[in-house]
Amino acid sequence: MKTRRNIDLTTLDQLKDNHIGKVGTPLRDKYEFDLKVEILGEMIKAARKERNLTQEQLGKLIGVQKSQISKLERNTKNVTIETILKVFKALKTNIKFSIEMNEQNFELT
Repeated sequence: MKTRRNIDLTTLDQLKDNHIGKVGTPLRDKYEFDLKVEILGEMIKAARKERNLTQEQLGKLIGVQKSQISKLERNTKNVTIETILKVFKALKTNIKFSIEMNEQNFELT
């Protein structure tokens, strides 16, 4: 006869707290930032493919080399906001940036 085992369930936030650090710690903040940057790169890649553009074609639209588009899709850490805006404009997509500073919100659309 099989018996049920007691299983401890852990949320994703609990795992991150335990293995990366609590929200607000430098390591956790870096992790969360890197995750958002990775998602941005994936969004650019998905939008480019949806428009049936190669990296080279997109690069020509905004005046950069194919390698820059490749880097942008893989790792957007070393790119300017201006380049990101150019990419999304060339892809004919809407983008909205929200910046919080000293309890004030700024939006760039």
